[in-house]
Amino acid sequence: VQLQASGGGLVQAGGSLRLSCAASGFTVDDYAIGWFRQAPGKEREGVSCISSRDESIYYADPVKGRFTISSDNTNNTVYLQMNNLKPEDTAVYYCARRHGAPTYSARDYASWGQGTLVTVSS
Repeated sequence: VQLQASGGGLVQAGGSLRLSCAASGFTVDDYAIGWFRQAPGKEREGVSCISSRDESIYYADPVKGRFTISSDNTNNTVYLQMNNLKPEDTAVYYCARRHGAPTYSARDYASWGQGTLVTVSS
């Protein structure tokens, strides 16, 4: 089981990035996949999560209307399109999977990718 997060980088405020979470060893459609982020000195927080099986998608309030999560079963990858980025979005972004309904609690997720750094300059 492996989750490979990628797509981070440096972008100016108002810009966009698309993060990818490539899965191997399992099918993303069979699990809930969550995106989390952790800024320096802060706890890891849930950003968005998706369950194709439950046909459910959730967004944390700070990213609603700006971020879009999607699942591509052809590529076995979950994407996080991030638009209108703000400096407060700066963090290491992680993807993770859990068997069951999607949640925002990092403790509920058993398998994690290595993280990709997003830096938004003002």
